[in-house]
Amino acid sequence: MEEVRSLKKRLEELIEAVGLKDKRGRVEALKAESQSQSFWQNQEEAQKVMRQLSQLNEEVDKIDTLKKKIDTLEELLKEEGDGQESVLTREIAEIEKELTGLESAKFLSGPYDAGDAILSLHAGQGGTEAMDWTAMLTRMYSRWAEGKNYKVEKVSERPGEEAGIKSVTLTIEGRYAYGYLKRERGTHRLVRQSPFNADNLRQTSFALVEVLPVLENLTEVEIKSDDLQIEFFRSSGSGGQNVNKVATAVRLKHLPTGITVEAQTQRYQEQNRKTALKILAAKLWEIEQEKRREKIDELKGEHQSASWGRQIRSYVLHPYKQVKDLRTNYTATDPEAVLDGAIDGFIEAELKLDLDKQ
Repeated sequence: MEEVRSLKKRLEELIEAVGLKDKRGRVEALKAESQSQSFWQNQEEAQKVMRQLSQLNEEVDKIDTLKKKIDTLEELLKEEGDGQESVLTREIAEIEKELTGLESAKFLSGPYDAGDAILSLHAGQGGTEAMDWTAMLTRMYSRWAEGKNYKVEKVSERPGEEAGIKSVTLTIEGRYAYGYLKRERGTHRLVRQSPFNADNLRQTSFALVEVLPVLENLTEVEIKSDDLQIEFFRSSGSGGQNVNKVATAVRLKHLPTGITVEAQTQRYQEQNRKTALKILAAKLWEIEQEKRREKIDELKGEHQSASWGRQIRSYVLHPYKQVKDLRTNYTATDPEAVLDGAIDGFIEAELKLDLDKQ
């Protein structure tokens, strides 16, 4: 059957593209490391190793399972019997779906694509409407991440006065979290009937999404202690007695650039300081990447001013229902599902667009 041969060929290409043999070797190396007597002396590093081992194991297991399913399909093809065709059709459709999901990894070859992500959302102009929209987007990304078994942790939050969120920063931990999310950066636009006025007027709201990689090795970005202004304060959000009653929250200001970051949800000041430093390092890294991209564009004659505020996606709830990505033209007609975390179609379309540009 041609469909089965095609699936087998695609899987072979995937195995080569993701370096499955190297991943198996990495799994064995991490297993050996985790069995050393001194492994748990550094709890933080040990947890990172165990998380990486779990993620790699899951990735390898998924490919192995898919290979077994395709092998089983080939065996079924050799058999004859009533209803065999319908069974094959169902199996092929299931494998096709699983394989398409795994193939996304082929497009994630950046230096930080396989790592964790820092996701920040900011309400645009529009007062309570925009803050409510920011809260909706925060839920959308959290639901998407939970669906992939990623760990979502809130780093800082500024709630709205009446409803919603002014700004929030999350860390999303999981294999390829940054690679999947990095193209979500930009302005997201919502059109709907306002729930905040009696006339249900049509309202347009904007929210800005920033996505940065977690840099495990902070030496990649130079941050001089003399360039930092550090402030400790009490958290205004949830987190328990210690978080709210003691000045555990940390605000860092990088004097040369004016960048300010906060971390306030951990119980201890030192934990928040380390988290804030990671976010600052990521922001400084991104500035350097933007400078390099601008220089390349200038040499190519394609220079455009870099802007976080470019509109990338429109979510329309009224007068019709549609979510459309303005870069890929990928469109979904069930915005409620999208806002409940079903954004893989948008992410995969953007990944493929990037591949076509290469």
